[in-house]
Amino acid sequence: MSSECRKPYPFDQIEPKWQAIWDERQIFHAPNPGEKNFDSRKPKFYVLDMFPYPSGAGLHVGHPEGYTATDIIARYKRMRGFNVLHPMGWDAFGLPAEQYAIKSGQHPAVTTRENVAKFKSQLKRIGFSYDWQREINTTDPGYFKWTQWIFLQIYNSWFNPKTNKAEPIKTYRGKNPDEVRLAYVADVPVNWCPELGTVLANEEVVDGKSEVGGFPVVRRPMRQWMLRITAFAERLINELEGLDWPEGIKLLQRNWIGRSEGAEIDFKIENQDAKIRVFTTRPDTLYGGTFLVLAPEHSLVDLIVTEEQWPAVRAYREKTARKSDLERAELTKEKTGVFTGAYAVNPANSKKIPIWIADYVLLGYGTGAIGGVPAHDERDLEFAKKFDLPIVEVVQPTGKEPAIGFTGEGIAINSPIINGLTSAQAKRKIAAWLEERGQGKRAINYKLRDWLFSRQRYWGEPFPIVWESEADGQHRKHRALDQTELPVVPPPLEDYKPTGTGEPPLAKAKDWIRYSKEAARETNVMPQWAGSCWYYLRFCDPWNDKRFVGEKAEKYWMGGPKPGGVDLYVGGTEHAVLHLLYARFWHKVLFDLGYVSKPEPFQRLVNQGIILGEDNQKMSKSRGNIVNPDDVIEQYGADAFRCYEMFMGPLEQMKPWSMRGVEGIARFLARVWRLMMSENQAGKWELSSAVQDVDLTKAQQKILHATIKKVTGDIESLSFNTAISQMMIFVNAFTTAELIPLSAMQTFLILLNPFAPHLSSELWENVKLPGQITEQPWPGYDEKFLIEDEVEIVIQVNGKVRDRMNMSIQASEEELKAAALANPKIQQLIAGKIVQKTVIVPKKLVNIVV
Repeated sequence: MSSECRKPYPFDQIEPKWQAIWDERQIFHAPNPGEKNFDSRKPKFYVLDMFPYPSGAGLHVGHPEGYTATDIIARYKRMRGFNVLHPMGWDAFGLPAEQYAIKSGQHPAVTTRENVAKFKSQLKRIGFSYDWQREINTTDPGYFKWTQWIFLQIYNSWFNPKTNKAEPIKTYRGKNPDEVRLAYVADVPVNWCPELGTVLANEEVVDGKSEVGGFPVVRRPMRQWMLRITAFAERLINELEGLDWPEGIKLLQRNWIGRSEGAEIDFKIENQDAKIRVFTTRPDTLYGGTFLVLAPEHSLVDLIVTEEQWPAVRAYREKTARKSDLERAELTKEKTGVFTGAYAVNPANSKKIPIWIADYVLLGYGTGAIGGVPAHDERDLEFAKKFDLPIVEVVQPTGKEPAIGFTGEGIAINSPIINGLTSAQAKRKIAAWLEERGQGKRAINYKLRDWLFSRQRYWGEPFPIVWESEADGQHRKHRALDQTELPVVPPPLEDYKPTGTGEPPLAKAKDWIRYSKEAARETNVMPQWAGSCWYYLRFCDPWNDKRFVGEKAEKYWMGGPKPGGVDLYVGGTEHAVLHLLYARFWHKVLFDLGYVSKPEPFQRLVNQGIILGEDNQKMSKSRGNIVNPDDVIEQYGADAFRCYEMFMGPLEQMKPWSMRGVEGIARFLARVWRLMMSENQAGKWELSSAVQDVDLTKAQQKILHATIKKVTGDIESLSFNTAISQMMIFVNAFTTAELIPLSAMQTFLILLNPFAPHLSSELWENVKLPGQITEQPWPGYDEKFLIEDEVEIVIQVNGKVRDRMNMSIQASEEELKAAALANPKIQQLIAGKIVQKTVIVPKKLVNIVV
């Protein structure tokens, strides 16, 4: 017996065969406008996966879930007559490759190349219909040349509040354009990890340690490149409206941006000319302000702290520096703080109030200072109680709630200017009063901070910036490189270890740094986010060496009547905020400058759920519950793997892996194979003699058209699990048929193809159907075959079910009675007996009483 019969069907022969054919013929290549074989009559559909970081571990079964969903859509849309752009590439800059380089001495580029090859071979083995001619890699100089070019467009732009958009910096009429550039330099407190030698984002710090490696992290001020994303905050909120995104993701974006309306109020510091500016959403509570709290890093702290309080302030600052912003903002933690010894004056009542520092106030939010109103703010109340500070009620609840601790809106009390007004009225009046006196103004604040864009790493995109000495010899000024000098490639290094001084590893490349006698290169690199901010545009035109994306290609693939260009974008919820926010920001800058045709990058967004291990826990090496797709494919085949990933449950839901579930799907696919193939005496597979060119019965027509309708609708709604269930029903219905109509199988194989492309392609060829299955049009259904014109009638004798019969839905009671009495089984049961009566329930049953 041949080896191919050792498996339920020969997937181990079929799958490599078809993958080789697809590769050789480049069946899934999507030509651009103007290229050979481009069909301008077809509509476009751009379906995109969030491209992966190619780690050394390779894929586990959770990764391909979204990829399988997009592949089904891509194959389906091609059959529906669309030009489909379905690309794949690699988000390959990142800290893990650099950490491996530090340990092994192997250049990150070598590690990345090996990891990409592993990922690519795994993806190809699953049979995804990617256009591999469009493959991109963010570490390729031909790619990051344009990442650097986009940075230069941002650097050479400013946000004009009058036009509400980015404009070239040459249109700015102020004296110092560096003050308004969208890319600028600032000294900011950052999460510094000495061991990793780099700045970490808040999300990369867990309990005061780095997420990678678990090393201690401290807060320290450093010179950093920043991107002025806050200028786009209002547009980033408002322009979510036209996007087909889950409401939960939109809410996450809005909350991250954190828009709030209120007032900025100036508190004069006693015995000094300086003022402390505070933002509050509740200016109506100003009379209840009994203390101020500054962030420990606030620049005014050094100016106002008294000699007696300096030791306590210094110690508290050192302690705070070891905490991340997330830890400091934790609502449940006990409040701590230190009095500076200084006082300010409340502008509403001229009372002297103490100035404290506390770690729950963040320099990056608002003005880095808050006015303590303990009667009407939970955190302020905890703080006031701990440090015995005054508590003054200034808002009277309209209900029976106690005033102390009341944070809602009510009636102003103990506030001479606004007594008796509602909170809304009081806010307006007090804000106007402050503006008249020059002590405050109405303001809108955002929780969103400007984007910290520097990293002290080697493995990242170098900045296309040099620093030149100014005339005084004491200061340096940054300058952009010319476009002709791109790409700026990282220099080769023998030692990738952090310098330990805060200087990036690139600082070790002395010859590379020396740009000229007067200028030195920037030694920070861009964050990993940079390459993923625009990759969807490069996929449209990946080999264009004259432009980051050609105008015709961008307008075609990103075109359409809606604001977003990518028609379907699928990825994990871990990117629900930052990646999407950053990509939208870059895109809006490019849109404002006229480089792209749409205001938004992604029109429809879907987040797939996490696949848990068989133990219902998140997959991880430490738990030992990771499932490698290679092992599943080896045992059951790629089509079974693909179908099971989709059959587990709704795409967006979290669900546990089950090898028994894979086995069940594999049995279903084996039934599909055996429906059309049979094994001869020599152990070879051949076309089953049951497959004939015969007409479908009425029941078969109905199940076929019901399956077309269900699978079509379910693919459109991404309900892949129920589409597979319907195909199982179809197979069950035809398994018992003596003759299997060829036309029904032809249609069924097209329906199955997006889910199980290898099996359906092989069966299409074996049945000798015309052309390639991938070139077939998607079938339509006819409602006339779905009309319920028959109904099953139960036949009872003396209340007991004795048989069933199918009758026309229009059958009269007399016809139902006559058919039941004529039934052979019933005739035997009532032979020689008198029928007392016949009870008929229309469309349901006939009960014969004897």
